Amino acid sequence: MNNKDLDYYMAVPYKVEIYPCDEGGYVAEIPDLSGCITQAETKEEILNMIEDAKKAWIMVALEDGIRIPEPKEKYSG
Repeated sequence: MNNKDLDYYMAVPYKVEIYPCDEGGYVAEIPDLSGCITQAETKEEILNMIEDAKKAWIMVALEDGIRIPEPKEKYSG
């Protein structure tokens, strides 16, 4: 039985990559969660947006019974 729920996965320190867009703004992604990506105009916005994207990604995976990978590398944040 898998006791790992949304709260568990939201607390997992996944690696987040943030980089500037050619058109302006920023893109952030969580490489361990395939397709978990977002875009925003400012660095402040991108940090909130990637947390929202992570939550949505994990919620859909839990609902659909998709395996959620643990981070390949451990990060403290």
